[in-house]
Amino acid sequence: MSQTVEAQPRKSVLWSREHRLVTVGLLLVVTLVAFENMGVATAMPTLVAELHGLALYSWPFTTFLVASVVATVLSGRLGDRRGPAPALLVGPVLFAAGLAVAGIATTMPMLLVGRALQGFGSGFLLVSVSLLIAVTFTDRERPVIYAANAAAWVLPAVIGPSVAGVVTVTVGWRWVFLGLLPLVGIGVVLLYKITRRLPAHVPLPAGRRAGVVAAVVAALGVAALSWAAQHPSPAAIAYGALGLVGLAVALRKLLPAGTMTSRPGLPTVVTSRALIAGAYAGMEAYLPLTMTTVHGYSPALAGLPLTITALGWSAASALQGRFLDWSREASLRTGFALVAIGLVGFGFVAQSWFPAWVAFAVCAVGGAGMGIAMPAISVLLLRYSPEGERGFNTSAMQLADWVGSALLIGLGGVLLAAVASAAQPSAAMGLLSIALVLLALLGVRLTSRWPKQV
Repeated sequence: MSQTVEAQPRKSVLWSREHRLVTVGLLLVVTLVAFENMGVATAMPTLVAELHGLALYSWPFTTFLVASVVATVLSGRLGDRRGPAPALLVGPVLFAAGLAVAGIATTMPMLLVGRALQGFGSGFLLVSVSLLIAVTFTDRERPVIYAANAAAWVLPAVIGPSVAGVVTVTVGWRWVFLGLLPLVGIGVVLLYKITRRLPAHVPLPAGRRAGVVAAVVAALGVAALSWAAQHPSPAAIAYGALGLVGLAVALRKLLPAGTMTSRPGLPTVVTSRALIAGAYAGMEAYLPLTMTTVHGYSPALAGLPLTITALGWSAASALQGRFLDWSREASLRTGFALVAIGLVGFGFVAQSWFPAWVAFAVCAVGGAGMGIAMPAISVLLLRYSPEGERGFNTSAMQLADWVGSALLIGLGGVLLAAVASAAQPSAAMGLLSIALVLLALLGVRLTSRWPKQV
């Protein structure tokens, strides 16, 4: 499809009069969702102990994930039919309800209800934020807002776990949830004002519609893969395989045609999200283990390279947002190349004879690659999507992210169980890094093919 863009960008895209309210509202809700995602893991040991739910430790995370996947698909359907406004209003209300229920929970089932509501709210917001960007910002302006969106994830990634830890030990774990409610309330007010200013949604010819049953099957499949990755054992591998079969069936209805073969254009964009998100998640999941068991780092220091990832991601994303004339196709290919370099470094860092400090450089390079690639993927997705299918395609992109991450993290767990152990992971991590590098290089290859006109 053709896309008309402005010859020159505004002097200040984000803070111009017509965009200021959208910028503030969008960044506030994204930051709050990100903080909850990053911080809740810190409070989890304390809260499950108090609620006598240690045997169900992973359930709050799994419940959140399943609800998020289902809501993401439903939000895409709703967005294509009625525009971004309904999901923009429903999402934060559900998220706030989940915070309140979790914050006052006295039993594990009650906590799980709260986490499910948070997951539904988060899923609705993930898609509706992208649809809001689509109707508010031009193709030329979108790299700027996606750079700001990346920055909104960085601060929670850096300080979220520490802040949640301080809150947990000072005023109690409940305030990790309840303390966000006033800010979510402000976000609801801002989003309501934003939706009042949006142009009326004009129904378009129906494009692809994701099925609810397929969404539930996909959610359970992703959860099975994630659970198998966290509990490597023969039984877990069987559950993961069953989840993989369910995913294979469901994804045929939930992804754009041609995604599995990476047809040039929109399918390549969605495939790229699965490849790059999965490859990098595979490294991030096991780098702290490598730093502690192979190089003797303390748990606190072992996570520092991931902080460098967040900073590199944000800096590179901000940089690409300053150059509005950059080819987003070339940016995506560059991002894949940088991630491949970082993953090669991960394979070496996983060996005891290699200096551990290189992990910081590895994460800086890999994070920069992600910071360049992820905004490019979001921009290209909207560029290649017919207006009546933006919701479907946005939910497909997010689903591809989750599936890719679950598969590659699961592969790491299988390798640990098969050829190494958590105490001596070098051999498994070496093999994992080879697989991750090959996937990143596949991304470089696939993103060299694009339709001549969009």
